[in-house]
Amino acid sequence: MLSQKMKDALNKQILMEAQSSQAYLAMGSWAEIQPGLKGVTKFFFRHSDEERMHMLKLIHFVNERGGFAVIPALEQPVMTFVSLKSAFEQLLKHEIKVSESINDLVEIALGEKDYATHNFLQWYVMEQMEEEKLARDCNDKLELIGDDKSGLYLFDRDIMTMDQE
Repeated sequence: MLSQKMKDALNKQILMEAQSSQAYLAMGSWAEIQPGLKGVTKFFFRHSDEERMHMLKLIHFVNERGGFAVIPALEQPVMTFVSLKSAFEQLLKHEIKVSESINDLVEIALGEKDYATHNFLQWYVMEQMEEEKLARDCNDKLELIGDDKSGLYLFDRDIMTMDQE
């Protein structure tokens, strides 16, 4: 059984994962209307789907452990960006925020000696390490590219393989 504190914290994480999915969906929609960003568009849409899967995984866990997963109302995400670089800067900031939230959940689980939840959360810890690395790699590449359109072309072409490195 989950404590009330843990249920509340996990439901807060469900909200965060849902908002992540919406944010990346909005980034994908924005990228789709930018000229020549088909790879980036696919990248954002795929990450939106992944965040939804993260949310569903939490929902099932809370319900299976005797809680009730609350399906949250969502805020309107940011819809436009001044540049591709700014979109990816937002992505990195958001992933860091998600990592901090996961770390808070782990701290609660350990404090309550809820080892089942602690064990469950280890997947999220590892996932966030990968997500932050990918976001940093994208930002590093965009910084390196600067205003070079041929570099942006290559970035767009290669982005779908970056998380396989």
